[in-house]
Amino acid sequence: MARAKAFDAADYLDSPEMIAAYLNEALESEDPALIAKAIGAVARAQGMTDVAEKAGLSRENLYRALGGDAKPEFATVLKVLHALGIDLVAQTRVA
Repeated sequence: MARAKAFDAADYLDSPEMIAAYLNEALESEDPALIAKAIGAVARAQGMTDVAEKAGLSRENLYRALGGDAKPEFATVLKVLHALGIDLVAQTRVA
């Protein structure tokens, strides 16, 4: 019997628009572990080694921080987002 390949969102994050939509969905969940995993998927899509270098982190620490089991510091999240070319923007909630 054939085995199905495990789904990896990183395989589909091939445009800035797709990345933004994916991260926005994760942020709407308000689940810190899911958000960290989503940022990790974007980092994998863009190349973990390159992102780690730009963020000033080791590749191993980046994997650990964004694996979903750890709770990365906000400063780490910001460094990674900036390395990915992503800005956080505040907006009011629509009721």
